[in-house]
Amino acid sequence: MKRIDTQVFTVATALAVVLALSLSLHAQNASETLYKSKCVACHGADGSGSAMGKKLGARDFTTAEVQKLSDAELTDVITNGKNKMPPYKSLKPEDVKGLVAHIRTLKK
Repeated sequence: MKRIDTQVFTVATALAVVLALSLSLHAQNASETLYKSKCVACHGADGSGSAMGKKLGARDFTTAEVQKLSDAELTDVITNGKNKMPPYKSLKPEDVKGLVAHIRTLKK
């Protein structure tokens, strides 16, 4: 009986890990898609800025200056806008959190 309990526990743990990884990948893909639709035009695919974005003064996400900003500061800029960047108040908090996480992956 103990062996069956151990096997059930092992299978359940493996399924939980697979589910967690799947959900994480889904969230990451959703964040990348949102970044492409809302941010790429000015900040570029790699975060260093598009030609148009550089003309508008868009921040380079790959710099230490941007990367040192807190999650709260990045959330505020995304939600409320800053300088020529428009506010994205219609985004859900989890979407903004995903964008912040994606910006963190763009460091040099």
